[in-house]
Amino acid sequence: MSHLLDNYRQLITKIDSLCRGIESALGEQITCSEGCSSCCTSLTLFPVEAAALRDALDALPSEEAEVIRQHVARNSSSERCPLLSHHRCLLYIARPIICRTHGLPITYTEDQQHKSDCCPLNMTEAGPVSGANVIDLDILNTLLVAVNSLYLSQTEADDIPERLTIAEAINLRKIDEE
Repeated sequence: MSHLLDNYRQLITKIDSLCRGIESALGEQITCSEGCSSCCTSLTLFPVEAAALRDALDALPSEEAEVIRQHVARNSSSERCPLLSHHRCLLYIARPIICRTHGLPITYTEDQQHKSDCCPLNMTEAGPVSGANVIDLDILNTLLVAVNSLYLSQTEADDIPERLTIAEAINLRKIDEE
């Protein structure tokens, strides 16, 4: 299954580079970092993101993976992310795109209006932010939808839901086992 995730991994590499650039440019104005968990809520994922999360889990030693599975099972009905433990993500290296970009300055379209947002803990004393230091969620989401569509077209599974919870992602069968 790993090769089916190549496009997703390339997208993640580009997003991580974009986020590092924004964090570097804005410096101390960005307070979000690993361990900051106030925004970590339960969410749903595209199948490609779920597969990447499962792939990362499967790459762990079996005992560590089992501890994570049990933690997720115990916390799957919470409003908080079931991967969150002591303010840290148990699969931080494979966290979904929304988690990678959350808190940074964003723009998006809602009800045909262009809007912007940022974590209220960030940019507290800043003025206007350069366009190069803002993530355009409309573009990012378009890319993610395209990567997800390509992923789905390459799998032989036809019963994958449009969105999956973290708990469902953790318990997915491997696509290549179907």
